[in-house]
Amino acid sequence: MSPILLWTLVALVGTAIIWWGSGLLERASERLSAYYRLPDIVQGAIVVAVGSSFPELSTTVISTLVHGEFELGVAAIVGSALFNILVIPALSGLASRHKLTANRDLVYKEAQFYMIAVAVLTLTFAFAAIYHPVKSSGGVIIGEITPLLALIPVALYGLYLFVQYQDTLDYESDVDASDIRPGREWLRLGLSLIVIVVGVEALVQAALNFGEIFNTPSFLWGITVVAAGTSIPDAFVSVRAARQGRGITSIANVLGSNTFDLLVCISAGVLIAGGALVNFSVAAPMLGALTAATVVLFLMMRTGMLLSKPECAVLLTLYVAFIVWISAESFGALDWVPHLPPA
Repeated sequence: MSPILLWTLVALVGTAIIWWGSGLLERASERLSAYYRLPDIVQGAIVVAVGSSFPELSTTVISTLVHGEFELGVAAIVGSALFNILVIPALSGLASRHKLTANRDLVYKEAQFYMIAVAVLTLTFAFAAIYHPVKSSGGVIIGEITPLLALIPVALYGLYLFVQYQDTLDYESDVDASDIRPGREWLRLGLSLIVIVVGVEALVQAALNFGEIFNTPSFLWGITVVAAGTSIPDAFVSVRAARQGRGITSIANVLGSNTFDLLVCISAGVLIAGGALVNFSVAAPMLGALTAATVVLFLMMRTGMLLSKPECAVLLTLYVAFIVWISAESFGALDWVPHLPPA
């Protein structure tokens, strides 16, 4: 068996394992949300989003601690965020029998808070480059993210949790949760997380080996293969919610998941490792692309508080264009990001 075929098979198996784990996770998250009587937007933005973001969290920790590839973890997070922003709402809108609807709370609180999260992560990387620069050749701007800097995004996520908590104070659920056994659901949740870690390790190994086989930076495979594979739980949850007519939960899961990814997952890798280097010359253009994608989704949701099928097609087109661009950069066909890490 050729190495390409072997590691493609490993990536597919890893993705399938994550898919199975995400199914267990989704069921446990939904039933625990019903048991604790959480409103839909909180369920989508925190409980389901944090649970479905566990693959991204695992990617950052595993790539940093086990493989010494913090940049691969960052690439996977940014790539996953782009996948979530562009592909998942598009698939949810196309899968729904009706137009995917939003509301003012979703647009003006969730979407705008997510934009703040992108800005704060960019500032954190910039502070690393300014206050903790690392000497490098070729004009590459590299900085060290210290544990203290990593706490800035974490603190913002704490504020996000506080805002969400305020929404639960006056909420009363009419869901019958008498048949839910919380102990069993917490056990199911724990099992799902273990399964997902196994799948993530397979994806990370595949990304590293693809980089060696094609003589390309692991960054490319992190922002494409690993990112798409780890985003499957988010896609699974959001598409199913959209088909059930719960458009708000579907989009809230995407925004909440991305907020957790950017503010907590990247910081977790830094805090566990005691510090990490970030290539700001590459991170800044990637975060710029993520900002642009977020603005596009925000404008589409704001017009009529819905996402039409033609708009879904535009989102998918933008994601394909991004993949073509980053692939051309990695293989040397373009030089718009001149400091893309070498293989």
